[in-house]
Amino acid sequence: MATLPVYRWRMAPDGLATRRQLRALGLRPGGQDVAAQLERPRRRRGPLVAYLYRIEHARPVRPMTPGRAAALASAMRARRTCPNCRTDVGYCIPRSLGTCVPCHDTPALSR
Repeated sequence: MATLPVYRWRMAPDGLATRRQLRALGLRPGGQDVAAQLERPRRRRGPLVAYLYRIEHARPVRPMTPGRAAALASAMRARRTCPNCRTDVGYCIPRSLGTCVPCHDTPALSR
């Protein structure tokens, strides 16, 4: 099994990019294997790791279809709807609370 080449922070050669860098170029990895690894050292913990992909093997990002846009809108609406008061609160409800902030702060209304 071959090991990946490891580059230090900001020392990766041209032609390699992270997922975010590919996305900024309008590309995606497209099923290719990871070409290299980028490590950013930290003082008291292990290094931050990012995987690098070859830009020449990357494919264009798939366009957003009306069906995918509708599914995404439905999923985001479900994340914004409080299960207790059934209202769209305008923000994603924290999983730690499970309900919108007003329902969480007033336990008498939630039951």
